[in-house]
Amino acid sequence: MVTAQTPLNLFGTDDLVNAEDRAIALAVRKYVDDNVRPHIAGWFESATIPARELAKELGDLGVLGMHLEGYGCAGTSATAYGLACLELEAGDSGLRSLVSVQGSLAMFAIWRSGSEEQKNEWLPRMAAGDAIGCFGLTEPDFGSNPAGMRTSARRDGDDWVLNGSKMWITNGSVADVAVVWARTDDGIRGFVVPTETPGFSAPEIKQKLSLRASVTSELVFEDVRLPGSAMLPEARGLSGPLSCLNEARYGIVFGALGAARDCLDTAIAYSLDRMIFDKPLAAYQATQLKFADMTLELGKGMLLALHLGRLKDAGKLSSDQVSLGKLNNVRESIAIARECRTVLGANGISLEYPVLRHANNLESVLTYEGTSEIHQLVIGRAVTGQEAFR
Repeated sequence: MVTAQTPLNLFGTDDLVNAEDRAIALAVRKYVDDNVRPHIAGWFESATIPARELAKELGDLGVLGMHLEGYGCAGTSATAYGLACLELEAGDSGLRSLVSVQGSLAMFAIWRSGSEEQKNEWLPRMAAGDAIGCFGLTEPDFGSNPAGMRTSARRDGDDWVLNGSKMWITNGSVADVAVVWARTDDGIRGFVVPTETPGFSAPEIKQKLSLRASVTSELVFEDVRLPGSAMLPEARGLSGPLSCLNEARYGIVFGALGAARDCLDTAIAYSLDRMIFDKPLAAYQATQLKFADMTLELGKGMLLALHLGRLKDAGKLSSDQVSLGKLNNVRESIAIARECRTVLGANGISLEYPVLRHANNLESVLTYEGTSEIHQLVIGRAVTGQEAFR
């Protein structure tokens, strides 16, 4: 009998991560095992999540805005942040989404483009999990084409008046602050909007079949009056929100692999216990062929993610390279989740096992932060020099 290895051990990926980053990943894994796994199936089934309690716990763990410097943020490496996303999404994509939106979208926008007043007011509280943020870019009719947004902000004396709506906004209904992008006479600008401001509302989106353990909302702005100081001074044009999306996509490169790893680990363990014709399901060639292909794609994705992490830590990562990672790793992760479901047979559709929950969640991950087709076109543009979006 050969001693079994975990899929990623075959690739020796632990040896590619330094001790500090590995310790961070293990701490996040333990948090997920202790605090998320016992409850996640129930949260998914009931389409609820204790977002505020989790935000505080995640703040105490140090993962909110963990790769940012100063203002109460941990200042870890980009690789450590990626590994944390992997461990969070091994629990559930909704959990990683909460952290991604908080740190890589809302906090990053303020950290990169905000005034010192905005940074000092919000970032320490958000890093601690005492305040939750959301990020308002996508609109009902403008997803892949954010340049078409209709939400507007107009000057009224020293103030801004915000009108419009945003759609599919993670954390929206529980957020204390929203970073909102709007059209102005000076082009697209970002605004820091406390959610208690009159005229702001965030009705929660119900009847989801994916990301059920996550708060998803519409944002509505009806003559929301903001002081002049609410504008992000260093963000001008679409480069502002797109730079934030690039941060979030980077986390997804790692995160999706967490869901895939959890599915594959579950399927292997199940196949060893499941007896068919007096021997384990794992002992059949057809099963092992599936596991071999899935192990290969998981390991290749992990090697790609770690390489992109090194590039990001060296300040050399481009948005085109992030598209490579997002396209490949999400596409392969959802394929792994679906194949693992077949290994579990009828049990694969039960919430007793995480596989179909992960597959359903990855349907959302596949299309948010840029659809697969958009990332294909980004890569196509990079290798041909030709624009083909229109």
